[in-house]
Amino acid sequence: MHPAFFDEAPRILVRDPLADLLGAAAGGLLEYHYLDAVRVAGHSCPTVAGAWLMARAALRALYPHESAERGGITVQMPAPEDEGVTGVISQVLTLVTGAAAGNGFHGISGRFVRQGLLGFADAPDGEAVRFTRRDNGKSVMVALDLSSVPPSPKARALMGAAMQPDATAVQRAAFGAAWQDRVRRLLLEHADDPAVLRVTPLA
Repeated sequence: MHPAFFDEAPRILVRDPLADLLGAAAGGLLEYHYLDAVRVAGHSCPTVAGAWLMARAALRALYPHESAERGGITVQMPAPEDEGVTGVISQVLTLVTGAAAGNGFHGISGRFVRQGLLGFADAPDGEAVRFTRRDNGKSVMVALDLSSVPPSPKARALMGAAMQPDATAVQRAAFGAAWQDRVRRLLLEHADDPAVLRVTPLA
């Protein structure tokens, strides 16, 4: 069982023309939940939650009056794929936007191509991720700053105890709860916080 707040986190609705064509979703509409991102990453942490909110913020800015088109967006990461948490963030962004690197879908008769829509170390801003609509060229930069949502003061000590070979189930559970509390606050209390998510439209 996952923490209950996962189900309360903001959801992301997109329209995927490929899913529509292949009969995977009526009208191509796909609703993603935070748990989907957790399943892709294999864990829940502030980085995964932050990437989820970055995708949500970017799509809301690029498609303010309609469902975002999955596969219709390019994503430019500011750092190499093996640097820091870039890889984790990019996996979540690929899930939501459909933008993939060289291993992405090649398309059908020149349509629905996902390959090459995700780039690394090529964003103009050294910290923010650039999202661009392929149909009209509209772009936004989204930067994530988690400093205003600090971890529990007890988290470090609880982690130390939980990581010990002889850690008890109670100790591991206590650390897990403290760890997820920061994720909960980020998703439920700061999803639209400009101090956490800086969205900058580009000309």
